[in-house]
Amino acid sequence: MRTKFYTRFLLRSAEECDADEYSGVVEVKHTSGQVLEPDEIEALLAQNFELDAENVELLNWSRLH
Repeated sequence: MRTKFYTRFLLRSAEECDADEYSGVVEVKHTSGQVLEPDEIEALLAQNFELDAENVELLNWSRLH
């Protein structure tokens, strides 16, 4: 099952202390009723951007209906 979420997050590159803010719709494939914790969401976003999870800071995450 795929679920869409509106998200806002910061990305920091490994060599810079500045962060870029991103927002938009993210589609996640997961089992029905599964609740994703913030650290799991940060890990998923980091994986997509080929970064370490420490370089992602989740600001907002809400399911779209």
